[in-house]
Amino acid sequence: MDKTQLSAVLQLLKKYNLKGTEEILRKEANISDNLNVDSLNRDADVNSILKGYKSDGDPEAYEAAYTDLKKFVEYSLDIYKHELGAILFPVLVHMYLELVYNDHADKGIELMRKFGPEQDYYYQDDLRKLAMIVKKEHMNGNELAETFKSNQFVIRISRDTLSLLKRHLDEKKSSVLFNIIQDHLYFDTYEGVARNKSQIDATAGSLGGEISRYNKTKVYYGIPKGPDPITIAAPTEEDDGDGGGGDPDNPDKPKKKKAKKDPMFSKKTKSDPNAPPPDRIPAPEWKDNDKAEKFKACKEASKRVTLGPDCMPSCCCYTLLNANYTVCCAEITEDSSMLAVGFNDSILKVWTLVPQKLKAMKTAEQLEEVNIEAEDVLVRMMDERSGETSRTLCGHNGPVYSVSFSPDRTLLLSCSEDSTIRLWSLQIWTCLVVYKGHMFPIWDVKFSPLGYYFASASFDRTARLWATDHYQPLRLFAGHFSDVDCIQFHPNANYVATGSSDRRVCLWDCATGNRARIMTGHKSPIHSLAFSNDGRYLASGGADCKVLLWDLAHGHLVAEMTGHEKTIHCLAFSRCGNVLASGGLDCTLKIWDFSKLLEESNAEELNVSHNPDVKSGDSYLLRNFATKNSPLINLHFTRRNLLIAVALFDGGST
Repeated sequence: MDKTQLSAVLQLLKKYNLKGTEEILRKEANISDNLNVDSLNRDADVNSILKGYKSDGDPEAYEAAYTDLKKFVEYSLDIYKHELGAILFPVLVHMYLELVYNDHADKGIELMRKFGPEQDYYYQDDLRKLAMIVKKEHMNGNELAETFKSNQFVIRISRDTLSLLKRHLDEKKSSVLFNIIQDHLYFDTYEGVARNKSQIDATAGSLGGEISRYNKTKVYYGIPKGPDPITIAAPTEEDDGDGGGGDPDNPDKPKKKKAKKDPMFSKKTKSDPNAPPPDRIPAPEWKDNDKAEKFKACKEASKRVTLGPDCMPSCCCYTLLNANYTVCCAEITEDSSMLAVGFNDSILKVWTLVPQKLKAMKTAEQLEEVNIEAEDVLVRMMDERSGETSRTLCGHNGPVYSVSFSPDRTLLLSCSEDSTIRLWSLQIWTCLVVYKGHMFPIWDVKFSPLGYYFASASFDRTARLWATDHYQPLRLFAGHFSDVDCIQFHPNANYVATGSSDRRVCLWDCATGNRARIMTGHKSPIHSLAFSNDGRYLASGGADCKVLLWDLAHGHLVAEMTGHEKTIHCLAFSRCGNVLASGGLDCTLKIWDFSKLLEESNAEELNVSHNPDVKSGDSYLLRNFATKNSPLINLHFTRRNLLIAVALFDGGST
């Protein structure tokens, strides 16, 4: 391709580099443009002319160009060396793919063998996978190759460092290096001092590079002011056991004084300035049962223990025996009354964790005799003789990967390898709806804190927002480069967070469907997410055995907590918000001092121009609980701050 053709191509790409032009590009030119970090991930076509790697004609020039770049980085001043070094990995990848694409695989293999081991440890797995591509045909359908070809690799770099790099390119005049940097790298520049190695490593490792200045969108991370608990359901005299009325049989007996109002209910909640407007997300109306349950939850919270270094949580672990290779997931209701478990043989089981048994609804003939005007109509509708300690639900055609209870505990969601989501009634114990939309296995599903809405995450690289009364999704969240492994609703229900095998955490706006935050720092797939109680912070954990804490206000990484030795599969914040619990396949449960971390973070002045220093290590670790060969799959804090864990006993471990 000569310079005239290249110029025409670049003009065409610039012309169509607009949101929503994917179909135009595919129909008119059978191409998809080189994407920036804000664009949707599109399928690459190796047979497309514009997506084919340009060749310099001389395969020997690639090694010489990379060697020159490597020497330039090594001999640069220490202040710039580390940021310049971030260029080496993406340049090596694209040089290798370009050589393979132009039938010089032998030179590409030699280049990879010589310089691959020098790259950072968190890129070694990617390099091993790329080394399996030795023919142009192998690129078609390969996730890594498509990602690198279809998306620009983002590198955050100071303006001074970028000027130094441009000067080097002008001096060397290497067309190989210049074309790769121009076409496949995106430099997110900032004013200020260049970052050091630890700052770069903290946010590096993602499949698409580092975060960019995309994280400027306003996020309503606050919690809207809820209804006043005292107006929801006034406490009756019997609740406290000392009513205010006198004894009607003994009128001379002095009347008892009315119980004072609980201080907790007397406090007026202040509106959060960072909270979204109340009507931003349509919410279902409160029912009488919802109000009563809210009041009950508030009463329980008034007896809650405040956790901290001097008051550690009591832990209770439910261990599933003989199920290490059959259980896929577990979930506990918000009020800690039920446990649901999904198995790889396509069934679900629900257990009661309280003395009350799981009852079924009466028959249609019996229901006709129920007085629908009675206050306890729901209780009367249940068959007392049908109570059981567990219930089994069948319907999926593959392993059940995730389950989620509705806030009112009347419904249960499940997702499976069969690409469907099922909605189950916990009153008649049967499937109500089968939601179809994903084309591949669904890894995770979560109910919204409001009920009614739910979200799913799938192997098809997308997450979706649904409503229980709609067969089709309301929103499609696309942009990850690999499987979306986990999903979590924000406490205010206006956002969902997703964790992916592309090592990125994304925050999506449910109202608009847009991506509000991209956060990088994980070095392996992400398997667990948890929002702090105030909605500002997000914790994530995964296969890199680290717990990362993000500030959603700015999209910055605040802390990196280490200590686990195997994949982290569950995270949970205490009800008081002072501690964070993490558990994983290393059979350990760790308690972290979240309040101390926040105090130290708030005491420092935040540098929003580029990444601030990230707190790391295990200095915030309060306690480490070890199980006996039982990997943890779920953590849950009760309303009174008792920590409940669900684990699988692995009798074969040593």
